Amino acid sequence: MLQDTPQEWQVTATSTPFTGKKTGVRTDEVVMPGGATASRDYQVHPGSVAVLALDGDGRVLVIKQYRHPVRHRLWEIPAGLLDVPGENPLHAAQRELYEEAHVKAGDWRVLVDVYSSPGGSDEAVRIFLARDVTDADGERFEAFDEEADMEHTRVPLAELVRGVLAGDLHNNALVSGVLALSAALAGDGLDALRPAEAPWPARPFTG
Repeated sequence: MLQDTPQEWQVTATSTPFTGKKTGVRTDEVVMPGGATASRDYQVHPGSVAVLALDGDGRVLVIKQYRHPVRHRLWEIPAGLLDVPGENPLHAAQRELYEEAHVKAGDWRVLVDVYSSPGGSDEAVRIFLARDVTDADGERFEAFDEEADMEHTRVPLAELVRGVLAGDLHNNALVSGVLALSAALAGDGLDALRPAEAPWPARPFTG
């Protein structure tokens, strides 16, 4: 059975040439297997959560949002940063689903964990499956900046799978979540997925 294993090569020096509001860039001098040292630049990221919300008709809740670095409006699933160190990722995911889509869910599972770009970032993403989706109570969360222009819709899973494989949909969390859900349905079923509070070594949490 294949399994990723933790390992840390020796770092002889480190610096942070850039620190932004939420992320930064770090440069490490890393000792390679042959003994030479090489510089490795990477984004330091707090981690993220995303939610694949599945309604009773087998449709996935998706949003369309402008992403400036790639100059595209991308279809995505609700997602957000782990803003608070040690924050419970389930609580963060529930908050993001409420704020971005104004819905809540009665059943939560861990769908899949990924590193978004491990060659250039330490960002870890936990993607949840949320079922029993219903409208949230109260007023909608007030959106700002890119989120103020978001579109919302619900799309059958099979249509999203076709879009991913056709190269029409590119968002990392959406692609990973849609294909993982399709695989789970074809395999052991959704009830075999990990519980929502399953350990996440990449971003340990309490409570």
